[in-house]
Parts: sequence; C-alpha cells; structure tokens
Amino acid sequence: MKTYGKRFGFMNNPAVAAEIASLDAKKDCQRITHLLTAYEFSWDITRSLEVALFYTYGSNSVANLLDKTGEFESHGQKRYDDTRLLIAHFMDTGWEHGEGARALERMNKTHANYRIPQDDFHFVLWTFIEFPIKWMASYARRAMTAHEQLAWFNFWIGVGGRMGLTNLPATKAEFDASVDAYCQQHMVPNPASTRVAAATVRIMENWLPKPLRGLVSPSVYGLMDDDRFVAAVSQQRPSKAFAAMVRTNLKLLGKVRKVWAIGAYPQSVKSTLNRTYPGNQYEIEQLQPVHLQRREARAVDNAVD
Repeated sequence: MKTYGKRFGFMNNPAVAAEIASLDAKKDCQRITHLLTAYEFSWDITRSLEVALFYTYGSNSVANLLDKTGEFESHGQKRYDDTRLLIAHFMDTGWEHGEGARALERMNKTHANYRIPQDDFHFVLWTFIEFPIKWMASYARRAMTAHEQLAWFNFWIGVGGRMGLTNLPATKAEFDASVDAYCQQHMVPNPASTRVAAATVRIMENWLPKPLRGLVSPSVYGLMDDDRFVAAVSQQRPSKAFAAMVRTNLKLLGKVRKVWAIGAYPQSVKSTLNRTYPGNQYEIEQLQPVHLQRREARAVDNAVD
C-alpha cells in the first residue's frame, strides 16, 4: 500500500485526505480506516476509543461480565493493552489478511468463552463508531468529513458481521436509536459498573507521576456527557470550571495538530508505547484474559498427565 511522509518534515500530508476522498466509503472502508488511524487522527482515535470503552462500563450487563472475570482488578494493564492491540491490528491492516485477520480471530475466540447477548455486542460496537466521530468534531485538528464518517461506520459494521452479529443497523441513525433504547434499559446504577470504572481509572493513574494521578478521575468524568453513565458508575462530574479546562486544553492541542503532525507518521501498532509487552514482543494469539490463559494451561497439563 502507498505510504506517506510528513509535508516539509513536520506537517500533515494533504495527499492522505485526498486519497481518502477518492475512495469508496463502503468498498474501501478498510483502507480509509487505515489512513485515518495511521495518519489523519492517530492520537485522537486512540483517546476516543479509550473513552468509548470506558463508556461501556455504564451498561449493567457489560459491567457484570467484566467484573465477574476480575481482569481489570487483577491484571488491568494487560487487559487494557490486549484490547488496544487487537483493535489496533485490525484497524491498521483490515480484517481480511495478516495480523488484522489474526487479531479478529483471537477476539472472536475469546468472546466464545462467554455468553454475551447480541445487544451488548451491538452497544459496544456502536461506541467504537460514535465516540471517535464526536471526538474529532470536538477536539481533533478537524472533524471527520461525511464521507469519512460513512466509511468509519461501514468498517465497524464489517467488523460486527465478522464477529457473527446479526440484525446490524443499515444506517448510523438507526444504530443511534437502537442504542438509546438499550441504554434506557441497561445504563442504571450498578456496583459492578462502579468497580470496573474505578479499576480502569487506577490503570490510567499509574501512567502518570504520583502528584498528577489525582487529576485522572475528574478529567475522565469531565469528558463524559451522558448523565446516565455518570449515575450508572455512581460518580460525580468535576466542577464546570475544571471540565472546561480539560476540554479547552484538548481543543488547543487539536489546533497545534493542525500545523504539526506530532508523533510517528504513519502511526503503527509497533510505534506506540507498550507497557505489558516491552519492545512489542508478543504473539497475537496470546492476547487474551489471564484466567483463560490459565484454563488453557491446565487443560494442556491434564492432557499430558
């Protein structure tokens, strides 16, 4: 595939957006998603998907399963990195070949160990569509174009189909309506939601020096717009002044990125920090919850005995 370099060594290359505009939003959605994540919005898409995953904890059904496994509480950083890496692989290379296909297969094998309702899958899939679109409009160097939004939607619907999901909505508006109905039923105060959200905040706190860790929770909740979510995880938003400061700083960073292409270009899975697997030394097939790894190890031991 064609690759691009920074314009003048430090600016975003307009040829990337030009290629995106020339492609078909459905047939070429995998290539468009690669260009969006590797060049146009690499940092912003990662952050927006972190917020999207955090939002899923507001579902009592999703949170109950995550809480039951105990992975976020006991192996939080690994759980975070495994999820990030699997998603990054199929966003980078698509779902048809190579590492992307392997990542999607690994994810499906992991999910097969649990009884997960289709509407839970639909809800989580919707967050991966919705939150990046909203984030780009609010904080990135530019908003996604309508063409990019449609390709982004088509990409994730394609992922859902390859996860075996059925009755996937044909349009974003239809998806929005179905998820709103889902949230009315499932986004209610729930101790499991509170525990999983708190465990995830602790993961993020550990990324920062101790004097700054107290800023993580109010920063995260300052970005959440849905009152149902905040109530579901039994938290409170920070002051309006603090939330405004967080959002203003993100918008300023977006303005900087209009001029400076910060970071690797293109961004790839291997060019990002990996706390669990230093030097990115891992196999995609090992990216699964610890309790499943232990179950597999016991099965091997029993077979040998």
